[in-house]
Amino acid sequence: MAENCLFCKIASKRIPADVIFEDDKVVAFKDIEPQAPVHILVIPKVHIPTINGLSDASLAGHLVLTATSLASQLGISESGYRLVMNCNEDGGQTVFHIHLHILGGHQLTSMV
Repeated sequence: MAENCLFCKIASKRIPADVIFEDDKVVAFKDIEPQAPVHILVIPKVHIPTINGLSDASLAGHLVLTATSLASQLGISESGYRLVMNCNEDGGQTVFHIHLHILGGHQLTSMV
């Protein structure tokens, strides 16, 4: 845990969040500034500042499989959704604790 990390504080329940899922490895909660009708963040409980520091394939897979399970539970798996991880400032990362965005609930615009 990083002492001043917002997501570490959420994972350790030092600050509240609208948590929709939690297990021993990850926490998933609603984004406070949603960019789509469904906007969930899935974070590992361990502090990893950027995706460049993710070396555990099991954790990477767990993040994705948790996201796909939540997409199904939230009713967006059939219509479609987007999974996004930003890396560093030029990649749009604003909180330096890796997190996977689940976005869906309407037609998303093309990114490329």
